Amino acid sequence: MKEYFSKMKGGGTSPPCVGISEVLWSWLGSFAGIGVLGYLSSSYFEPRDLTMIIGSFGASAVLVYAAIKSPLAQPRNLIGGHIISGLAGVFCYQVFGTATWAAAALAVSLSIALMLVTNTLHPPGGATALIAVIGSEQIHNLGFFYAFVPAGLGAVILLIVALLVNNLSKNRKYPEYWF
Repeated sequence: MKEYFSKMKGGGTSPPCVGISEVLWSWLGSFAGIGVLGYLSSSYFEPRDLTMIIGSFGASAVLVYAAIKSPLAQPRNLIGGHIISGLAGVFCYQVFGTATWAAAALAVSLSIALMLVTNTLHPPGGATALIAVIGSEQIHNLGFFYAFVPAGLGAVILLIVALLVNNLSKNRKYPEYWF
């Protein structure tokens, strides 16, 4: 038992702070990426009873604009993770939606398992699956289309902005790999 609890002490050292240049590039990328999604959502998608903004994109922005070397931030993970998780979330809502707690737990768990099996692990995908279950009636009405718009298309837009902004700096390179 003591060995079990001793693992919780940690033991590694904290990563070093990033420089102001990294902070500014990360800020610019996230502002541009979320800004484009917000503009498209309010100008084009919302008047058609669609949306382009879901909460999980905030977490994706952290990865693709500030943790650009992370395997979790690479294009395959970004796009695949959102689409697969969106499909898992909608499936769980449609099958178990009357028991929200069960549908939510199953959606997140299934999305994690599917992302691991397909090598597309992207932590915000868990939120994408959860939103499919606990989201608004507008989200529920999208059915499986939710996995593609907003989840998939939004991820593609974040990727395009990440490609443009992250490569402006001579000290940054994105992506590390595509597949």
